[in-house]
Amino acid sequence: MSTNETQNLCGLKREDFQTTINGKNTDLFILRNSAGNEVAVTNYGGAIVAIMVPDKDGKPANVVQGHDNIKEVINSPEPYLSTLIGRFGNRIKEGRFTLHGKEYHLAVNNGPNALHGGPTGFHARVWEANQVNDHAVVLKYTSAYGEEGFTGEVNVWVAYTFTDDNELVIKYLATCNKETIINLTNHAFFSLAGIANPTPTIDDLVCEINADFYLPIDATSIPTGEIRFVEGTPFDFRQPKPVGRDIDADNEQIRNGHGYDHCFVLNKREEGELSFAARIKDPASGRTMEVYTTEPGVQVYSDNWADGYKGQHGATFPRRSAICFEAQHFPDSPNRPYFPSVILKPGQEYTQKTIYKFGVDK
Repeated sequence: MSTNETQNLCGLKREDFQTTINGKNTDLFILRNSAGNEVAVTNYGGAIVAIMVPDKDGKPANVVQGHDNIKEVINSPEPYLSTLIGRFGNRIKEGRFTLHGKEYHLAVNNGPNALHGGPTGFHARVWEANQVNDHAVVLKYTSAYGEEGFTGEVNVWVAYTFTDDNELVIKYLATCNKETIINLTNHAFFSLAGIANPTPTIDDLVCEINADFYLPIDATSIPTGEIRFVEGTPFDFRQPKPVGRDIDADNEQIRNGHGYDHCFVLNKREEGELSFAARIKDPASGRTMEVYTTEPGVQVYSDNWADGYKGQHGATFPRRSAICFEAQHFPDSPNRPYFPSVILKPGQEYTQKTIYKFGVDK
């Protein structure tokens, strides 16, 4: 890293993120654009630990939840805090699926279900990292055959780029040597007001989601299989509205998710097109974030389980102090043949592009 760490907007020190785990070195990578804004990433789990962008008065703040040293990243009360997720983002019912006639069993780590690739998924791995220039870092990881119960060896490549338009662009590429399933995402916990002690609630965030349908869930957060119209429900964000307006509505789906923890079926003209998924605005700071993705769905999670645990620079993260837009294929897809396929075969490439674009409404 060429720039003197003391000049980092985020105030993070590289040495605080350096350790060795199973012979692999962890580090901190600062991506900086021409406006001087920053994104900070560690290669442990690909965790995004800071996104420094200005408010309407030009004052920068960190708008993603993270920790300020590697030990706390590893031992976070929220293991998926702003990390890369794989091999399979979201839930698989009872941790079981069948592929080419064989049943596979995954770790059950979320009630009766498998979640986010298991306890030692991609979020808990040291990725090989190469910072290619001031504004981009490339992470690589080889997931071994049988890792967390998944079949096939998978080679994964993820590039984080921070553009001069304040876009955090995440590109994913994966290949395999044997037929397997894959569903990659990033689990960034966004706090547009800026992290603080305590970090403000997301209730006043004005949110728009480009989805006419969503996936209802059962009491264990597994999709029921139905694809339901959002109209007349708390899940209708087709016109912008405050996140908090319906977050505690008297509604079975809200109760099942303890708020929002649902996959929205994004409106697409064609499969795999890069298109608008969502937009949020923090009225107090004027900060905005737009989400664009090639994925068919986005899991919107309203941080329903945080308990005020400590994060970076003395910040605390109370319940509903962040919102997540996890671009992905649908949960439990291996057990729902009519959902978009998550099967990857040898000779094929899994690709994804997701953009988080930050701005200001004055």
